[in-house]
Amino acid sequence: MFYGRETERKKLCTMFRSDGQMISLIYGRRRIGKSELIKQVLKETDIKSIYYECKQTTEQNNVESLAELIGEIFDFPKPAFENMEALLRFLFKKSEKEPMIFVLDEYPYLRENSKGLDSVLQSVIDHYKDTSNMKLIVCGSYVDTMKALLEKQNPLYGRIDLTINLKPMDYYESAMFYSGFSEEDKVRLYSVFGGIPYYNRLIDAKKSVRENIIELIASSGARLENEVSMYLNSEISKITNANEVFEALAKGFSRYKDILDQSNVSSGPALVDILDKLMRMDVVAKEAPINDENNRKKSGYFISDNLSLFYYKYIFRNMSRMNIMDPDIFYDRYIADDFETKYIPKCFERICKQYLIRKEPITESIVQNEIRQVKQTGLECYRYGFFSRSGFTCEEGTNRILIELRELYK
Repeated sequence: MFYGRETERKKLCTMFRSDGQMISLIYGRRRIGKSELIKQVLKETDIKSIYYECKQTTEQNNVESLAELIGEIFDFPKPAFENMEALLRFLFKKSEKEPMIFVLDEYPYLRENSKGLDSVLQSVIDHYKDTSNMKLIVCGSYVDTMKALLEKQNPLYGRIDLTINLKPMDYYESAMFYSGFSEEDKVRLYSVFGGIPYYNRLIDAKKSVRENIIELIASSGARLENEVSMYLNSEISKITNANEVFEALAKGFSRYKDILDQSNVSSGPALVDILDKLMRMDVVAKEAPINDENNRKKSGYFISDNLSLFYYKYIFRNMSRMNIMDPDIFYDRYIADDFETKYIPKCFERICKQYLIRKEPITESIVQNEIRQVKQTGLECYRYGFFSRSGFTCEEGTNRILIELRELYK
């Protein structure tokens, strides 16, 4: 089953139906579902398509692999190409007579071993811009590399017609992967596995939330035990700094000065660099008061990727214990209580866009107090929304919306 991504699917389908040549750039972190999105959209079109996942090998090796694929798709003997430029020109020329979709997945691998590939691609795109019916999709997981293709100094600048920065799914789309669980268990699962489709596909509907957490992340040899560290290592050279920052954030320190004091990062510039990198990777986010967004002293950082947060809060600091203890005992001793009483409520705040989870039904006095605090900021609000897991003892009015947990999954 393929869940969600309706907006992105519509954009790609519109691109496929358009006349003439179109170039698309799709990027996002590992496991976010870029390849699955592309493959799904290709299934929904009758246009002839070539999907190629670039390899970390030489340019010629990639050319040979692509040539075999081209021969199979067009049903003729494997063609011979001197280099990638010759292959690209062949395909763009062929698309003059028949519309074609060409996908270069994991483009950074090919780019790394093909000198001047961006310039080559730009030259081919420009040469055939008025004659070809090529729909080219360039896709990759190395976010900095892919974003660089959009910068003014890059040869491809101005040639990209559609850019999709694929983000993690929200709680609603993520819950489609585990629709058989209760509403509260959906919150629990989302708080651990977040909006990454690959993680959510691994959840076993026949097992409890606890069993899924233990088997997938909270036991020695678990499927996702090394997932966070592998992702960070693929993008960050100084992994030690990243670990220091994550540990500080997982302990609840959010202000810049506190993170610097609590971590062993060597300097302020080094901390700024690692925070910027983590934010570009979509694993850390920065938040500021809505009425004072530019105040650095009041700004805070938090781990926005749920699996990373769970990993650094419970697994990273207890790795040695986890490796020698029975998984159930480890879970009960180091995870269970804090997870239910502190971790999940904080994640529920994110789901409800910063409104606090309530253990008791929200009363009229609570509503009035929250409204009074907002008014003290000087903000002019015409309506207020309240979220509650346990319901309300007050009533809706013309200036307020009351939303219970079950409403979030309708």
